[in-house]
Amino acid sequence: MKKKIDYFRILNLYLPLFLLLLFALFPYIWTILSSVKPESELFTRQIHYLPQSPTFQNYVSLFKLTNFSKYLSNSLIVAISTVIVAIIISTLAAYAFARFSFPMKNILLVVVLITTMFPKVLLIIPLFKIFAFLKMMNTYIALILAHSTFAIPFAVWMLTGYLEMIPKELDEAAWVDGCTKFQALFKIILPIMAPGLAATIVYIFIQSWNDYLYAVMFTSDLTVRTLPVGLKMFVGKFEVNWGWLTAGGVVTSIPIVLFFFFVQRHLIKGLTAGAVKQ
Repeated sequence: MKKKIDYFRILNLYLPLFLLLLFALFPYIWTILSSVKPESELFTRQIHYLPQSPTFQNYVSLFKLTNFSKYLSNSLIVAISTVIVAIIISTLAAYAFARFSFPMKNILLVVVLITTMFPKVLLIIPLFKIFAFLKMMNTYIALILAHSTFAIPFAVWMLTGYLEMIPKELDEAAWVDGCTKFQALFKIILPIMAPGLAATIVYIFIQSWNDYLYAVMFTSDLTVRTLPVGLKMFVGKFEVNWGWLTAGGVVTSIPIVLFFFFVQRHLIKGLTAGAVKQ
């Protein structure tokens, strides 16, 4: 028997979802289409949504005629290094907050939360003074430390709440079997924390990858600057190179998309699925 078409469901569910999805994706679709348009099609009186003569010359020129590849490698170095530094520190701190009792524990947690409430601009002057005194300006280390100042507090709160939902009996069972606290953390708890770690890593990576303020303030050497600053340089005082800018925007988004798909399987796993024997 043929199934009846549920027009009510289509009109009230699928159509609004499609329109909402189209509205959200339209800027990205427009950017992708603009990146494969020749310059003659970017400046026209009539709007052409689809490129009439698609070309990848914008991408070729982007890598051949600019320092875009250097900006890309700088962003990868800074973002990955920030993730490594922040995730190690925040994981150890969160484990201490979630598993042990010590004086002023709750006060310290509140202090960590308060640090996330300050805007980045308030830390520019003190960080600038510190980096200038230590002669760390125009270095990867300066950007990594600057990005970590905001990544670590938020990550500590995320992972602390995640760890508190994991039964402490798992730690105690590992201790009884002869594991030290560090062995219990790395061999038992971390595999269970994979969904929480994945979400935290994605957050830290995106925040570091998209940062413009610290990158432009703490670097003046083009060999250290990252992608957001590099893309801004395509916007001149009297003109904008839309071909390079849109192509750069597409390339900039690719690592984020690939990184998300790489860790998404951990984001949908159960919190302690299979951790406790029945």
